[in-house]
Amino acid sequence: MEFVDTLNRTRSAQLFEEAKKYFPGGVNSPVRAFKSVSGPPLFIKEGQGCRITDEDDNTYIDFCCSWGPLILGHNNGRIRELVLETVAKGTSFGTPNKLGNQLGKLIIENNRYIDKIRFVSSGTEAVMSAIRLARGITGKSKVIKFDGCYHGHVDSLLVKAGSGLATFGVSTSAGIPESFAKETIVLPLDDRQLLDQTLQEHSNDIACIIVEPVPANNGLLLQSRSFLECLRLKCYKYGVLLIFDEVISGFRVGFEGAAGRYNIQPDIITYGKIIGGGMPVGAYGGSHEVMSHIAPDGPVYQAGTLSANPVAMAAGYAALQQLLEPGFYAELEGKTERFANNIRQYADEKGYELSVQQIASIFWIAFSRDKIVRSDQIDAKSMDKFKVLHHELLQRGVYLGPSGYEVGFVSAAHTEGDLEEAAGKMKEALDIVFK
Repeated sequence: MEFVDTLNRTRSAQLFEEAKKYFPGGVNSPVRAFKSVSGPPLFIKEGQGCRITDEDDNTYIDFCCSWGPLILGHNNGRIRELVLETVAKGTSFGTPNKLGNQLGKLIIENNRYIDKIRFVSSGTEAVMSAIRLARGITGKSKVIKFDGCYHGHVDSLLVKAGSGLATFGVSTSAGIPESFAKETIVLPLDDRQLLDQTLQEHSNDIACIIVEPVPANNGLLLQSRSFLECLRLKCYKYGVLLIFDEVISGFRVGFEGAAGRYNIQPDIITYGKIIGGGMPVGAYGGSHEVMSHIAPDGPVYQAGTLSANPVAMAAGYAALQQLLEPGFYAELEGKTERFANNIRQYADEKGYELSVQQIASIFWIAFSRDKIVRSDQIDAKSMDKFKVLHHELLQRGVYLGPSGYEVGFVSAAHTEGDLEEAAGKMKEALDIVFK
């Protein structure tokens, strides 16, 4: 399909050409290059509430929300004020600071599933550290992950399934020795018989199972509570640690994340995104016993120059205080559900091959009528339709992340009016996709 771009992207295009001189592919994270959609990537200069404005002064209702962290919307006043107050005193000291204590206390006092926490600087770093911790505790090296779950660009987890149903991982990136990938066993989601068989055969070598309890990096592959409970029970049975990767779901599906939503106690939980209030922060946590293995208390080493720097701690503290206000999550989930239903009903009326999968304030548009719960159920050809949808939404002032495999996020800053407006534009765009 030939795309007609009525959107002025002149300045963004110029900046992209300049960026190619400095950065691989012109970007600092691959998906930003717009390779899966049309035109040059947008260079954003400002965000306010639920809207972003690019360098050509086009404004969009934003459902990317910086890939999830901005649950309160752009430029939240309370976050901004505390960050500016903190920056005025300095940005980093490489020492403990009071704001770190305040954020740690706020999280632990409102989360039944962790006793202690360690701050790092990204979700990937949190997962990397959690895997090392699990290996250090158990003295075992192998990891089970699930096809369709993404855990950052950690070497041993940047793998896909091989040719069999239960296979040792095959690297999906150059630069990762196959020996690293072989430390990972990749299973399909919700295949309990295969899970049990794998644990029977390899439990003496398996340190942990890691899972996104709400898989949201390769579509929104919502799993049943019973599958997650099965993982917990199998880990107990076979002496394997259970890691919940809650970089996306943490503080998004509830303050206690998916662990709280499903009332399941993992051994280690990783966080990122929302925990930093828009600043680079990650964290991992667990029981007193588990976390006692981390240096300087224990033998598992992990350190970071900018870990728990005061500016990041300030942003996270100001953000998370607001999430604890009564009714915050119920209101946010309610309006997200109404938004998703609005689009679903229109697709049903028109007979469009489309569904909207949703949990809490996360949604995903899938070009299928079937409920998709595994990555192999996603038709790669459907991404052609997403490319059209993304293009048409940009023309109408609505911004989704530039990949059909990515989910969308609703923030507290999206009003019912904003969501009604966006749904109307979504319907117009879908009419073009399916014409």
